[in-house]
Amino acid sequence: MKIGICLPYMKPDINRKTILDWCRAIDQGPFHSLSCGERISGYTYEMRVLLSAAAAVTERVRIVPSLYVLPMTDAVRAAKEIATLDVLSEGRVTVCVGVGGREDDYKAVGANFNNRFKRMDDQIATMKKIWAGEPAFEGGDEIGPRPIQAGGPPILVGAMGPKSISRISHWADGIYGFAMNGEQSLSQYFFDAADAAWQQSNRSTSPYKMGGFWYSLADNAESQLKSYVFDYLKIMGEEAAQNTANSMTRFTPEAIIDALDATEAAGAEEVFLVPATADIAEVDKLATLIARR
Repeated sequence: MKIGICLPYMKPDINRKTILDWCRAIDQGPFHSLSCGERISGYTYEMRVLLSAAAAVTERVRIVPSLYVLPMTDAVRAAKEIATLDVLSEGRVTVCVGVGGREDDYKAVGANFNNRFKRMDDQIATMKKIWAGEPAFEGGDEIGPRPIQAGGPPILVGAMGPKSISRISHWADGIYGFAMNGEQSLSQYFFDAADAAWQQSNRSTSPYKMGGFWYSLADNAESQLKSYVFDYLKIMGEEAAQNTANSMTRFTPEAIIDALDATEAAGAEEVFLVPATADIAEVDKLATLIARR
């Protein structure tokens, strides 16, 4: 199973050195990929800009937006951004898309929160046309650039429910099933649902399966992890967020290895670990852990 790591884009005290140190450490470590998520509200850094910097200072790892909240943006603009990132990284992009669940993010950029699943279906079709060199409108010019990867980068989708997994089975290359605490049962649900949906849609290939969970190996790892998860989920209500935060256990080497083993046993081909802090120890200690696993 390939292992990736997410940049600490939600930490307000990060700076140029933080990001470049993380990118270089990830590229030099035993990691397959580097990711960054998209948030608008809250003190967060912009996904596209951070990943452009990552593409410029790395040579080996895959660059993974995880995920583009597509219905918040224009499909043609997203296609151009992703193709440019693919060129900048020399074909190392795997894009993960989704509809998101934070209405405040949509509100902040003036986007419509309704009908976002249907809009994403249409947006993917548009993006593939743009990557193939078709104009955005009749008589228009080609948008460009063409992606390095023929037909565009692989597209994974962060989808959770049966209906959304069924929808994406018609056009996605795989699924990103984030299991929060790395529980095998939840990862298994995502991957089994994807297999069933791909078969129902008569796909000739199986879905690529990417898992994920939160972790920390920094000083005071337990409190750091629980604080991070609470802050991330407080939009769902403080009591629910606190209950989920209190259930997090991936703050020791042994617990993280257990979660990696569980995710792999569920069928994951790749897993993203999302750190609770911006401490470079999150990368260094995880690299040591992976080497001995």
